[in-house]
Amino acid sequence: MTTEQSLLERSNAKCELCSAEDNLSVYSLPPESQDTVDQSILVCESCHAQITEVSPLSEDHWRCLNDSMWSTVPAVKVMAWRLLKALSSASWAQDLLDMLYLDPEMQTWAESDSIPALSDDNSEKTVDNNGTALLAGDTVTLIKDLDVKGAGFTAKRGTVVKNITLTDNPLHIEGRVNGVRIVLVADFLKKVN
Repeated sequence: MTTEQSLLERSNAKCELCSAEDNLSVYSLPPESQDTVDQSILVCESCHAQITEVSPLSEDHWRCLNDSMWSTVPAVKVMAWRLLKALSSASWAQDLLDMLYLDPEMQTWAESDSIPALSDDNSEKTVDNNGTALLAGDTVTLIKDLDVKGAGFTAKRGTVVKNITLTDNPLHIEGRVNGVRIVLVADFLKKVN
């Protein structure tokens, strides 16, 4: 029986990460390049493309790891750990990573490589005045009065800004204050827990 046939049988002909049933292929976990059943997983086209940097990362797609991280297959658990580690800037991924236990041998295997498509790049993160990372959708408060140029009002200290949007510049965010969408300097903000 070939590796692919064994993996199809092991996974019930579904992607071992997201359970998709179409366009499945064998993915060998680096650093090993052998297509053995123990070193490989069966993945769909979407998972494969994101893991290998062919298509951009879709954070929502990887929420499927909430289920696949509990697999009894070591290779699936290792891949789930690598993906969650790479996504750990998102609070939901960090929460899952905190729950995922790998025995010492699997932990060593998981740490032996990372996911290039998801590994941290050198881009700066947007942080508030306390150094806490800000993510799209967060709620923040202003820590000082800010004159809003062109809008004719002052955004007062303590004003809550909900559902912020990140910009290309890590020093700024966008948010709605007094019904007006404005750009705010992240250093004048504090994240609300």
